[in-house]
Amino acid sequence: MKKLAVSLLLVLFLATFAFAKVNINKATAEELQSLPGIGPVKAEAIVKHRQKNGKFKKVEDLAGITGIGPKVMKKIKPECDL
Repeated sequence: MKKLAVSLLLVLFLATFAFAKVNINKATAEELQSLPGIGPVKAEAIVKHRQKNGKFKKVEDLAGITGIGPKVMKKIKPECDL
């Protein structure tokens, strides 16, 4: 019974983590790469843009990053947070 309880807690923890949104104003380049269509180059561009211009006011502001067009925005928008 104890193993079952521990297993259930582990599954709940992992499920919560899997559905956590990425905060684009706080995420590291490595964390940003967990977004679909965002590799190392785009992740670094997001971090540099944030450092130069300040926090993003809305997720759609990511469209100003080179390489993030409508198709990528459609994929990442549900997984992003501010």
